[in-house]
Amino acid sequence: MTLTSDLRSERNLPLRPILLIGTVSAMVLMFLWLWFEVAEGDLKAIDTSLLLAFRTPGDLHTMAGPVWLRQTMLDLTTLGSATMLTIVIIGSASFMALKKAYRTSLILLGATISGSVAVALLKGFFVRPRPILVDHLVIEHSASFPSGHAANSAIVYLTIAALFMRIEPDLRTRLFVLMAAILLTLAIGISRVALGVHWPSDVLAGWMFGAAWASLWALVVKLPRAADPAVA
Repeated sequence: MTLTSDLRSERNLPLRPILLIGTVSAMVLMFLWLWFEVAEGDLKAIDTSLLLAFRTPGDLHTMAGPVWLRQTMLDLTTLGSATMLTIVIIGSASFMALKKAYRTSLILLGATISGSVAVALLKGFFVRPRPILVDHLVIEHSASFPSGHAANSAIVYLTIAALFMRIEPDLRTRLFVLMAAILLTLAIGISRVALGVHWPSDVLAGWMFGAAWASLWALVVKLPRAADPAVA
């Protein structure tokens, strides 16, 4: 059976929407559970131990590990900043528009911009203070829950990966892009804890919300697959 016939057969199966519905539901439930646990103070011990694991014992001002690790964390966290994500979104949307995939380009803009607004509203609703247990190695002013870097990077990179997977026929390439998006999102989130500006539960909640948002858009948006005569 050819790849084209495989892709066409896949359309006739309800597996994809079922998996996406399950993913969205699980992520939303996990997000809500995290907040309830945070509000009750049940995650304080775990949050504290994981946060301190990134600092030199007896010196909360210094990141544990080799000297280059701090700069690596700073570089990684930049990949989830508002400036960098805006550049990635504009670049990806422009590329899709140049390829005449106008609908896909608009979908990317809609998913990422609305997701960013949702994250900002959540921060304003929960208003969790940032950790003061260790020094912040970058300056931040917004609330802590959920992590904006973790949530927005998940929304942007996973949405781009999802859209790319709809138009790329090669399975290995699709899996590579998806894994790259996941690993990049994970690395950005970890950097927020390493730099002392987020509790681990903030980052986990950001991942959950971002993954749920990207999955929701992948569920509700109908895009043609690579086997179609015309894409987007």
